[in-house]
Amino acid sequence: MLEQKMDRRDKTRRPITTLFMIMSVDGKISPGASDELDIDKDFPNIDGLKEGLSQYYEIEQTTDLWSFNTGRVQEKMGVNEKELPDKTPVSFVLLDNSHLIEQGVKYFCARSKEFVLITSNKNHPAYNVQAENLHIIYQDELSLYEALVELKEKNGCERITIQSGGTINGMFLREKLFDYVDIVVAPVLIGGKNTSTLIDGSAITKANELSALGVLELESCEVLDCSYIRLRYKVVS
Repeated sequence: MLEQKMDRRDKTRRPITTLFMIMSVDGKISPGASDELDIDKDFPNIDGLKEGLSQYYEIEQTTDLWSFNTGRVQEKMGVNEKELPDKTPVSFVLLDNSHLIEQGVKYFCARSKEFVLITSNKNHPAYNVQAENLHIIYQDELSLYEALVELKEKNGCERITIQSGGTINGMFLREKLFDYVDIVVAPVLIGGKNTSTLIDGSAITKANELSALGVLELESCEVLDCSYIRLRYKVVS
């Protein structure tokens, strides 16, 4: 953790952030409220969704060369059991305390140009891995802002795409850490109050908390094939 207390309003000290995800028309980022369910695994098998899904992955290939995600999401994707992949030009940042094992850490070291782990776990398996491109940001208490500042100052990260789960997305929102929102909307309704949405976490309950809202300015709306839509916004407050 950085020693100096930082002004969270100072956007110049941190990377420019873009929330990039795929969601249903009703804002769900999972097919249901179970770790067995996942858009990447399930949508390719559903008629009416599989036909246009490739557009999302094509757009994903054009996002920032720094990518933020969580160990929980990656555990769901099976990285702890996967064989080591080929190197990519993308640098990955993962927030994780307990979901990655050594094999998962080695997977991202092999895949990443630079791999940065943010953790509050002094005994994280990453400390047992030796890799030149592995960097660990240890924080006694999680501060997304301070982690972003360190990414820029120590690792040269100027722009980063956020693709984490609803709870962490909610933390980014409440801390005013989103600059842009880039969403692909799939033509489906999922429902279920326990199904993760684009923004989860604590809810606003009082009028004096409304300043925590993320107000958006539409930059573009693109109608894709097979009833998919891409919406791009700038966060203005």
